[in-house]
Amino acid sequence: GTRLLQQDAYVFQNQLTKRTVDGTQLSVRNFTDYDSNNAPGNLFPSAWNSNIETEFRHPLLQGAGVDFNRIAGPGATPGVYNGVLIARMNTDVSLAELETGVRGLLSETENAYWDLYYAYRDLDAKLVARNTALETWRKVRSLYDTGRRGGEAEKEAQAREQFFRFEEEVQNALAGTPLDGTRMNNGSSGGTFRGNGGVQVCERRLRLLIGLPIADGELLRPQDEPTTVPVRFDWQPLVAESLARRVELRRQRWIVKRRELELVASRNFLLPQLDTVGRYRWRGFGDDLADGPNIPFGSALDTLFGGKFQEWQLGAELNVPLGFRRGHAAVKSAQWQLSRERALLHEMERQVVHDLSTAAAEADRTQFVVQTTLNRRTAAFQQVMATQAAFDADQATLDYLLEAQRMAADADIRFHRARVEHAISLKNVQFEAGTLLQYNGVDMAEGPWSEKAYLDAPKNARSLLNVGPINYILSPGRKVTGSQAMLLPVLEEQAA
Repeated sequence: GTRLLQQDAYVFQNQLTKRTVDGTQLSVRNFTDYDSNNAPGNLFPSAWNSNIETEFRHPLLQGAGVDFNRIAGPGATPGVYNGVLIARMNTDVSLAELETGVRGLLSETENAYWDLYYAYRDLDAKLVARNTALETWRKVRSLYDTGRRGGEAEKEAQAREQFFRFEEEVQNALAGTPLDGTRMNNGSSGGTFRGNGGVQVCERRLRLLIGLPIADGELLRPQDEPTTVPVRFDWQPLVAESLARRVELRRQRWIVKRRELELVASRNFLLPQLDTVGRYRWRGFGDDLADGPNIPFGSALDTLFGGKFQEWQLGAELNVPLGFRRGHAAVKSAQWQLSRERALLHEMERQVVHDLSTAAAEADRTQFVVQTTLNRRTAAFQQVMATQAAFDADQATLDYLLEAQRMAADADIRFHRARVEHAISLKNVQFEAGTLLQYNGVDMAEGPWSEKAYLDAPKNARSLLNVGPINYILSPGRKVTGSQAMLLPVLEEQAA
């Protein structure tokens, strides 16, 4: 009716949607549109349409079920699952990774501690050797200055060389060189003792790990001594505990469980999509939206809430993909990923047992070596005293005395090295058994739950156990806060 159409149009849409745990989608919508144009055939120059609509859509096959929706989550697509169960398992995986980091920090701290302990013992042994060499040099020097027998120039130079050799070793043992010390994965998972560096290098490394200032005018010195008590491990319980408590295995088991749930969800996509749909709509129409004249169709909202124009719809929608190629691909992918994670778990268990056996064997070896080096150290010091007495009586040459002093210093250092190796080997057994945190008195726990979680616990327990009313009592002397809450179900009556 006109060659030049002039129009004003507005569209407003609002929707509130909620998906229930079984997959039902509940929606409330409002559509409001406005149209004003110069078409001569319009009964109303301007018109407002405002509709309120409620809808439910309940899946009967694909997308149905509590298990599927808790795994797949809202708006799930094959291969992408973000339900509450998957989110919880991802959280557990993250907690396992956090525990792995804490365990690693604890292991590295203990490695640095024993490195520093050995550095002090190494320094002490070399100080004793240097002082002994200095005393010997002075005696030979006095003979050299007086021209007496035993003070020949080559002997004086030989004694002087030994003193400066030990003096050099003392300087290196104090200051140290910036080499890698004992650290994880350098031969073993928990760390194989290296004994590199000196006191100051090892002290700075320990300060870095425990968060102290790198230099504050003081030197840290370890207080604890390596254990001297013989330790024997019961192999079968140790293996069982390791397989149950290793955090890497726990993390991998969570991943396997997640893959199993994803396989369950992916099989749901092999079903056709059959939904029951119901809608109910209130319609409103008017020349104005709200403030129109009190005449029929004067206000769209008056017509809407008058309730004279209502519609309903009830039916079913069926969607059947030809061949279900997408669903089959999702199932096959989930099966491959599950097989991979299970195989990886099996290999990780084998690796854990291997590492545990290596750590236990190393603990046995170092325990015998400590006794052997102690016997060697005792013999070496006795040799020094006997050779010194013979040298003073002019019955032994200087060569034998200097050699005995070197052997005594080396035996003393080897003894302390063996003690530290044994201490680290015991730590590594706890590391491989998954009990390092408990061995060092470190506990990890999640924060407190919401109060409603504790109120819902009895209801959920009844539904899971399928029993009558359950009484919950608190363990004596425990305050119910967070993960420390102890709820003990009393089921004797139901069992009877």
